[in-house]
Amino acid sequence: VPVDGSHWLSMREVLDSLRHKGHEIVVAEPEINRHIKPSENFVMKMYPIPFTKEEVDRSIHYFSQEVFEEGSFLERFLKVYQSMKSISAITLSACAQILYNKELVRYLEESKF
Repeated sequence: VPVDGSHWLSMREVLDSLRHKGHEIVVAEPEINRHIKPSENFVMKMYPIPFTKEEVDRSIHYFSQEVFEEGSFLERFLKVYQSMKSISAITLSACAQILYNKELVRYLEESKF
C-alpha cells in the first residue's frame, strides 16, 4: 500500500527494528514521494506513477486547506469530498502501477517475496 507522510514516518521505525532482527526489507515506492529516502536498512524498488510531484502536492495542499475552511457544512463537505476523490484517485493509480509493473513483480517473484 503506498504510504507516505505520517504513515511512513511511523513504519520506518518498525522496519529499522525488523532489519536489526535479521529480516530483509523491500520498500516498493512510487518515484514521486515526499518522505521515503534511501536507507541501509531496506532495499528500495521504485516504480513510475502517471502523476507529477506538483499534482500530488497540489492535491494534498488543497485537502489540508479545505478541511479548515469556513462555510456551511454542506459546502465544506463537498469540497473535502472532492479533495478526497482526487487523493484517492492518485492512491488507486499508484496501487495499480505496482500490480502492472512487470519488472517489480518479476523481482518480487524471483526473490520469493
